[in-house]
Amino acid sequence: QVQLVESGGGFVQAGGSLRLSCAASGRTFSGYAVGWFRQAPGKEREIVSAISWSGSNTYYADSVKGRFTISRDNAENTVYLQMNSLNSEDTAVYYCAANRVYSTNWYGRTTRDYPYWGQGTQVTVSS
Repeated sequence: QVQLVESGGGFVQAGGSLRLSCAASGRTFSGYAVGWFRQAPGKEREIVSAISWSGSNTYYADSVKGRFTISRDNAENTVYLQMNSLNSEDTAVYYCAANRVYSTNWYGRTTRDYPYWGQGTQVTVSS
């Protein structure tokens, strides 16, 4: 079973940037599709971005398209989420999630697609 640890969250002013990291331990990240989700107070957890095992396929929610970039380094067992042009609506707890897959191009878009979750990292954007 893979364990996930997020890092890189914090407090930033509107227009600023942060890079989140999702590190896997327990076993290699190779073979896992990974998604980034976020949950703001009083709201449901929502997909932000996802990446296939190979890294060749990616997905972005409309709200972050053009501002966020997901990438992965399987040799380092880490997936990244570069977040630029942040605004107050990006304030949330960000979670990474993973699923062991056998398709190099698959990624999931819902919370039910991922059995493994990190503990989350808080991102706060001041306006």
